[in-house]
Amino acid sequence: MAVYTPVSAAELAGFLARYDVGTARSAKGIAEGVENSNFLIETTGGAGAEGTRFILTLYEKRVDAGDLPWFLALMAHLAGKGLPVPRPIVDRAGVALQTLNGRPACLIEFVPGVSATEPEPAHCHAIGRALARLHNAVADFAAVRANSLGPASWPPLAARCGGRLGEIDPALPAIVASGLAAVADWPRDLPQGTIHADLFPDNVLLLGSDVTGLIDFYFACTDALAYDFAVTHASWCFSVDGRDYHPTRAAALAAGYAEARALTAAETAALPRLGAGAGLRFTLTRGFDWLNTPPDALVVRKDAMAFARRLAWYLAATPAMVLGE
Repeated sequence: MAVYTPVSAAELAGFLARYDVGTARSAKGIAEGVENSNFLIETTGGAGAEGTRFILTLYEKRVDAGDLPWFLALMAHLAGKGLPVPRPIVDRAGVALQTLNGRPACLIEFVPGVSATEPEPAHCHAIGRALARLHNAVADFAAVRANSLGPASWPPLAARCGGRLGEIDPALPAIVASGLAAVADWPRDLPQGTIHADLFPDNVLLLGSDVTGLIDFYFACTDALAYDFAVTHASWCFSVDGRDYHPTRAAALAAGYAEARALTAAETAALPRLGAGAGLRFTLTRGFDWLNTPPDALVVRKDAMAFARRLAWYLAATPAMVLGE
């Protein structure tokens, strides 16, 4: 279970007393997620309460506390624009970011839905449209956050793996070297804005084919909008292990995105390289974690080869292939 900082009944009662949400009926740790401690809280409701179910998040050390006001402001902005993004709840003093058990903490609106373990084209169409709506909605979100896991970070991250990538798979060092060479000339003049940067299926909640929740904005940053499309493409349009590409999913994703925002000609031409960058980013972060996380740690290590296979696919792809044409 991904709960690293426990919260007792008494501690929860004291925390909720800051809000107009009533008292706790129940609290349950949430197993999903690897970055933070999350609890599903049900309360009795109260004056001005927006509901009786909330997510309580305690931000662990992998999240920079200095970035949290930016993340929460972004979530509030998107929710205010009508996007299916859970709104941070403010206390009686109008403050969203709190402290609980020595950790930054926030009470967040609960949104219903389940994540797709094996996305269908209808899901991809819906998330494509939701992603484009998000890109439109941040046009007036002026705050900037640099992408700490952007192209400049990839060569140093590869070096930090210390020549050990071959311990994961003998083919991995050559794939990473090809990826680094391919993205050395990274597209620089594409439309920029705030992006999610981690819109995997487990960060999207669905009811049927309707998107009910876009969650986990803790890698969000300012970068190329088309790179966000590429990250989403990489995470939705392949089998989990990265061995199989699904062009019908890709075509649906592109069609959904186009309903709300058209990719420019330059963005379209850059898609294979942007996809290679997305594949490289997750190959390297997964590889580094695999090599540096003890086997008995609470964090579940993820397969770096699942994204190395995607990276290899993008290195040979055309823009039409990325769009499922």
